[in-house]
Amino acid sequence: MLVFLLRRLMQACFVMIIISVISFAIQGKLGDPVQQMVGMSASPAERAQLREELGLNDSFISQYWRFAKNVVHGDLGMSYYYKEPALDVILKKLPATLELAFCAIILVILVATPCGVIAAIRPRHLFSRFLMILSSIGLSVPVFIVAIFLVYLFSVKLNMAPSFGRGQTTEVLGLWNSGLFNKDGLSHLILPSLTLTIALMPVFVRLIRAEMMEVLQSEYIRFAWSKGLSAPRIYFLHALKNTMLPIITVGGIQAGTLIAYTILTETIFQWPGMGFLFMDAVSRVDTPLISAYLIVVGGLFVITNTLVDLIYGLVNPTVRLASHGL
Repeated sequence: MLVFLLRRLMQACFVMIIISVISFAIQGKLGDPVQQMVGMSASPAERAQLREELGLNDSFISQYWRFAKNVVHGDLGMSYYYKEPALDVILKKLPATLELAFCAIILVILVATPCGVIAAIRPRHLFSRFLMILSSIGLSVPVFIVAIFLVYLFSVKLNMAPSFGRGQTTEVLGLWNSGLFNKDGLSHLILPSLTLTIALMPVFVRLIRAEMMEVLQSEYIRFAWSKGLSAPRIYFLHALKNTMLPIITVGGIQAGTLIAYTILTETIFQWPGMGFLFMDAVSRVDTPLISAYLIVVGGLFVITNTLVDLIYGLVNPTVRLASHGL
């Protein structure tokens, strides 16, 4: 276990270095931040002086070395627009994104698991075929189309849920504000979390169905039937447990890409999270904030992948984490 953790730590450091280089390299391709900061009224001399103060005239190596040293100390730069440390700006928006992702993941688990199991147990049933049709449609329809349709149906036509904003929030333990603990906040969570759920659920339904159908044909399942075990115990304990490894793998990847999905979702629903902040930073050419966002998201990916590998050992003790290498 210790060898595995050390290898994962080395890999994580290497990945984060690559991410930092890429995120810093694209800064010069997004436009002139000086123009965004001072507008058209500033004279060329004032712009040149500001570029010199920001260190934008230095070589790429010098700028990156200065950037890397600051990142090691937790300084991801100063936002040009907010005039605050970029990391602080992102951390203020992080709870909203994590809250949205958490609700979507819970809904996916609660809905996709029984649907996938039912589709595997009775693959020719009308309900199973209906699920497969819906999952095919869900894989084909872009997430922003789903979001617009839900807004039109539940907000415009039925007036059942608000279509934008986060709503009222409640302070939790003095650490962060959450909308999970009041009615208004929950009502604002419905449509964006449902959008993400619809975007992710087809993958899990089809994966659980495929893995379950394969496992149900194995010898130990036939032996369980011959012992007279109950159907729920066979399906949800013995069979479902042995489909978890590929599901955890895909789930870990999807949990990371959920951050990417939230960019569109948060923009459509005006959800004040990291995705909406990123789009706002791109429109303002706030390059320190963009770089900080990419580094934070990359760190979340690395942490998620490490946790997935650790969960392998809990689900299946025969998996030797130390032998994974990567």
